Amino acid sequence: MKIGICPGSFDPVTMGHLDIISRSRKIFDHVIVAVMINPAKKTLFTVEERIELLKRATADMDHIEVVGFEGLLADFARLRGATAVIKGLRAVTDFEYEFQQDLTNKKLNPDFETIFMSTISEHMFLSSSIVKQIAMFGGDISNFVPACIVEDVKKRICEDKNGRPSAE
Repeated sequence: MKIGICPGSFDPVTMGHLDIISRSRKIFDHVIVAVMINPAKKTLFTVEERIELLKRATADMDHIEVVGFEGLLADFARLRGATAVIKGLRAVTDFEYEFQQDLTNKKLNPDFETIFMSTISEHMFLSSSIVKQIAMFGGDISNFVPACIVEDVKKRICEDKNGRPSAE
């Protein structure tokens, strides 16, 4: 069985993320959507909440597993028997960073490949940060995140504006 990993912070999951996850299913028998735990990063949602939002957003997709992970991606891949990481690219700047990550992962786990997947043009500008900024100013995010999580994002943004502590 070919296993691929789609890692990310997914804070929150966007339509761009879902596009890459969905297209990855055409290449791999099983896709692990790995929600990264980074204690140094301030997130809108806790890791448990991000996992739950992703599970809801991918509920209609088969051969998907959503899990949290902390540590080195190369080690996680070895542990789970994954042969590749799938990285979505929006722009050249994404490639520079992801290429550096690829070279590092190859040193740590020579059997682990990286597949770069171009984001469809409709989502090239889209990031979780942009979604949060639009929501913070009361903009419509319904074209940018799955319908099943729009209200969750709006509610959390509203809570944050009213002084709620950060998620992590």
